[in-house]
Amino acid sequence: MKATQWNEPHIVEWSQLLLNSYHHWVGQELIERTGDAMAQAKRLFEAPRVVVSHGVEPDPILNYGNQIALDLWELAWVQFIKTPSRITAEPDDRAERARMLDRARLTGYFDGYRGVRVSSTGRRFFVEQAMIWNVSDPDGNPIGQAATFSQWSNLS
Repeated sequence: MKATQWNEPHIVEWSQLLLNSYHHWVGQELIERTGDAMAQAKRLFEAPRVVVSHGVEPDPILNYGNQIALDLWELAWVQFIKTPSRITAEPDDRAERARMLDRARLTGYFDGYRGVRVSSTGRRFFVEQAMIWNVSDPDGNPIGQAATFSQWSNLS
């Protein structure tokens, strides 16, 4: 089932923060930035690469996943945005995931992450060449972290 939440005002706004923060840290655009914010939010949601993010809670909760992410993790939007981001990784991989997130937190972004992730049904997949970046509000305050990747392979 295709999600339609990408066009809700707070998701359109979050999409702009994701895109602006990516450009700030990486120096490139994640997607083509033509059209208005709504058009860009739709393009991000329909991008042929995974884009996910979480907030800054002590145990961060996922707050965005584009359609390919929802499909890969086998979750509907409403379940996805209630998921602690740590459980997208297997228990044995969570310490490495935490180190990578800390590194990105300190440097602004981290490129080239690889690791095993697990879907809501237990299907495992190996992610390669993931980019993680900090998400900031317009004043530069940290409000989350995001990741994108387009390379993965199913393990089970």
